[in-house]
Amino acid sequence: MEQKFIKNMEFSKAVEFSKLVDYQPGRVVSLTLVQNEALTLTLFAFGKGEGVSTHSAPGDALVHILDGQAEITIGDLTLTANAGEAVVMPADIPHGLEAVENFKMLLILVKK
Repeated sequence: MEQKFIKNMEFSKAVEFSKLVDYQPGRVVSLTLVQNEALTLTLFAFGKGEGVSTHSAPGDALVHILDGQAEITIGDLTLTANAGEAVVMPADIPHGLEAVENFKMLLILVKK
């Protein structure tokens, strides 16, 4: 059997990431595509007002906003990211996200 490193999506087919997760009011929906000691790839759909509380990660975290708008806090900096934009949150720096409106993102965490 051939080893697969990516899960929860079809192989050899073009897909839109944003269509792999659906919004649910008042909830955060996630779909893990890769999770190992070096890399995590996860899709998220956040209902308006939902978020991820401040925390730090053991590697650099890149979020690519697929749809909507998010407020992202990194240390003392707060910024707004819109569909089509990406933000890198450095390893070991506290960060958090909140949905200004419904938003979807792809999280890429590259671990130490």
